[in-house]
Amino acid sequence: MRISDKGDLSLRLLEVFSAVMLHQTTVDAATELGVSQPAVSLAIKQLEAQLGFSLFERRSQRLQPTQEARSLFKQIEPILLQLRSVGSHVQDLRNGTAGVLKIIATPPMGHSVVPKVLQGYLSERPGVGVQYDVRRMENVIEEVEVGSAELGLVLALEAHPAVNVRQLSADLMVAMVPADHPLAQASQITPQDCLNHGHIGLDTLSRLGTLLRKAFDHEGVPYIPRVVVRYCHTAAVLANAGMGIAIVDRYTAQFMRDQGLVARPFVPDIRIGACLLTRRDVPLSRLALHFVEAVEAMMGQGGTG
Repeated sequence: MRISDKGDLSLRLLEVFSAVMLHQTTVDAATELGVSQPAVSLAIKQLEAQLGFSLFERRSQRLQPTQEARSLFKQIEPILLQLRSVGSHVQDLRNGTAGVLKIIATPPMGHSVVPKVLQGYLSERPGVGVQYDVRRMENVIEEVEVGSAELGLVLALEAHPAVNVRQLSADLMVAMVPADHPLAQASQITPQDCLNHGHIGLDTLSRLGTLLRKAFDHEGVPYIPRVVVRYCHTAAVLANAGMGIAIVDRYTAQFMRDQGLVARPFVPDIRIGACLLTRRDVPLSRLALHFVEAVEAMMGQGGTG
C-alpha cells in the first residue's frame, strides 16, 4: 500500500518542505538537511503529488510559497519543532545528559561524598534530575534491591545476597576530639585513652559498632561508652559537645572538620570500605555509570577534599 492511499504524509517529506519554506531555495534547504539539491526537489514533487496541489512558484532564484503551502506550514511547524525536541532528548539520554537518576546512601557517604559529586555532576548535565535520600543501611539495601534506587552508597558492607556490592575505596577510622581536648595533639588515640577520657560508642548491632567493639577486645580494654549512638555523625556531634572521644569514619571526620573538632589516628587500625550497591542482573543506565565514574574520580583524588 502506498502512503497516499491512506492520505498519510511522510514526516521526512514534511521536514524537507519545512526546510524549503524557511530558506526559500532548494540549495539552502539541501545544505541544512545534508542531502543533494535534486533530492530536495524530488521530495517536494512527491509531497505535491500526495497533496494534490502546488506548494511553490519559482520567482527568479527563489521559491514563492503558495497560500496552501503557508497554511500547511502553519499546521506542521509546531509538530516538527516537537519532533526535533524529542530527537534532542533521545540524544541526551544516549549521552547520559538527560533523565532522572535515583540515589540512596547511608549518612557518612550521604552527607559528604554524594553532595560534592552531585555539585559537579549536575552542573555538567542541566537536563538531569536526581531523586536522593539518606537512610539506614537496611533501607539502602532494600531500595536498591527492589529498584526504587539505582545506586546505593554505604560503608563496611563486604557482600549481600540481595544486591551487588563493589568496594570503591578503603580507609581507616579516626578518633575525633575538640581542639582543646587533652588528646588533641596526641600522635594516636587508643582504646585505653577512650576508657580514661570517656568515649561515645557505636551501636554494636551496626557493622561499624561491631568493628569498634572488636578493636577494644583486641586490646583487652573494657568497652564502656558514656553514650551509645547509631551513626558516626551523631557521635561526632556529641564529641563536639564534650561528651567524650568519637571514633568515626573518615567521611564523617571530613564533614565535621569545620565544627571545632580535630581528627587523630585511632589504633588498632579499623579499615572500612566505601561500597557501591547496584541491583542484581540489571545493567546501569548511562546516567548511573557517569555518576559512578564521578564518585570514583573524587575518591581517587583523596575523597571529599
